[in-house]
Amino acid sequence: MRNGEQLDDVLFGENGVASALLPGAVVILGSTVGTEAIPATVARLAEFGVSLVDAPLSGGPKRAGEGDLLIVVGAEPQALEAARPVLELLASTLTVVGDKPGDGQALKTVNQLLCGIHIAAAAEAMALADALGLDQAKTLAALEAGAAGSFMLSNRGPRILEAYTENGAEVLSRLDIFVKDMGIVGKATRAAGLAAPVAAAAEQLYLLGQAQGLAAADDSAVIKVVAPTRRTA
Repeated sequence: MRNGEQLDDVLFGENGVASALLPGAVVILGSTVGTEAIPATVARLAEFGVSLVDAPLSGGPKRAGEGDLLIVVGAEPQALEAARPVLELLASTLTVVGDKPGDGQALKTVNQLLCGIHIAAAAEAMALADALGLDQAKTLAALEAGAAGSFMLSNRGPRILEAYTENGAEVLSRLDIFVKDMGIVGKATRAAGLAAPVAAAAEQLYLLGQAQGLAAADDSAVIKVVAPTRRTA
């Protein structure tokens, strides 16, 4: 699910699961929906005697299949212990960031700020390499070996290079997911009275990509916003 509205529908809509859960059950929320929806969700679940474990995931499909995810958790201790066996099967790193639902969403918001910026920066870097006549694959390999290297560069870099192929990169994380996530980041920074100009600039690239018909493309296609075509072969 992508947002609070979908979360509400899944739990409390016409075919919502909350009414089918037994008292004492826990709901594990692995999606990134932001902190705003959490208090009302916790309150409504409590009417059914059900607790919420706020446990957004980070790592992508490949790492999910390998049980190698980062999971950041905000939950009451009793609910966390009930959910822990499931969470530990999924996570290589399970970080409890707070004892109330919403704390996990807060940390995931910080995580997505960095991820969204890193992808946009990687796309701009590879576009510049192309504009300067450099071999993009060799450039990527060199960057990965130096101080500019990062998980996001290594993960998205090869897909960025595939963005110009006929079918584009395999869609492992849609571009419009980062439209959503950077929107969550923007709301959080504004609510905190915090200036976040780099995050705001990255958000605009994803919004432009969506407007240009790239919403369903892999998020690596953001390079086509700054460089619609490749200059070198």
